[in-house]
Amino acid sequence: MMAVLISGAVALVLSLLGTPLFVRLLVRKNYGQFIREDGPTAHFTKRGTPTMGGVVIIAATVLGYAIANLATGRMPNASGLLLLYLMVGLGVIGFLDDYIKISKERSLGLNPKGKIIGQALIGISWAVLALQFPNENNRTPASTHVSFIRDTGIDLAWAGMGLGLVLFVLWANFLITAWSNAVNLTDGLDGLATGTSMLVFGAYTAITIWQANQSCQFLAAPGPECYEVRDPRDLAIVTAAIVGACFGFLWWNTSPAQIFMGDTGSLALGGALAGLSILTRTEVLAAIIGGLFVVIVMSDVIQIGFFKATGKRVFRMAPLHHHFELKGWGEVTIVVRFWIIAALFVMAGVGLFYAEWVAATA
Repeated sequence: MMAVLISGAVALVLSLLGTPLFVRLLVRKNYGQFIREDGPTAHFTKRGTPTMGGVVIIAATVLGYAIANLATGRMPNASGLLLLYLMVGLGVIGFLDDYIKISKERSLGLNPKGKIIGQALIGISWAVLALQFPNENNRTPASTHVSFIRDTGIDLAWAGMGLGLVLFVLWANFLITAWSNAVNLTDGLDGLATGTSMLVFGAYTAITIWQANQSCQFLAAPGPECYEVRDPRDLAIVTAAIVGACFGFLWWNTSPAQIFMGDTGSLALGGALAGLSILTRTEVLAAIIGGLFVVIVMSDVIQIGFFKATGKRVFRMAPLHHHFELKGWGEVTIVVRFWIIAALFVMAGVGLFYAEWVAATA
């Protein structure tokens, strides 16, 4: 538990103190956000605000995890390192995207082909590695089973491990792409994605600590209620660091934002959420815990689908938060109310997680 506390505290301090230093660096280099012309007109005042703040979130997370392990004399485990690999890898793709937008002064960064190739290389390599590294109990970080709160009976390796590996890679990359896009779409108002991510990863910190305390590997008499997660305590250390990093960054990212996380941060956080859902065996539950992200993605899907089918729009503008902006809601009002909705989803997800455990022990 001490490593979890140290990780979160170190990441918070590094993010809180490091962000203004990074802002000064970006201002000196004139690395400011490019605002799309078809967006809400109120956003034009944000043009030139430093972006790529995700660099601070990623750095604080990695250092928080490393310092916590050093301070407590523990060795990193495969699951934690894999989660950081996915987070950092997608963060690099996002950084390249942000840098091209800034240097070319346009709303599009990496060309779609380059972005797809980069995400595929990270996602495929991560999925393959996640099925390696069995521990002494022969548990690997990920499983070929589709999971809800635990692994279900749906096994992607039903027709043989070769096909199972292919299906798992496809499934894992679907989740990585979906969650990355979800966080990216949510990052449209000051502090919205950061605050929501803090709530979601806070929930996963509690879940991974609970899984560590109820691990099948450590209980003297494991029953049906125990969890088959390989390294839950390692995952708790990483998630605590992400929460701390988001917490510190939010001080500078809340309205009026002095810095944006950019694609660097949104892709990294989305990838981390996808990886966490796979490594904790909570792939479907994650859609409830991160329900606000899902709602915002669905608003975009509905808008595009309905417009292509009928030529009409459901919302004044998608994603959903821009619809309320055009209705005249204040930015802070939208963000706070969306945080409340995010918190309700988080409570529902954690409640389901605990209720399942209670039912298993009955």
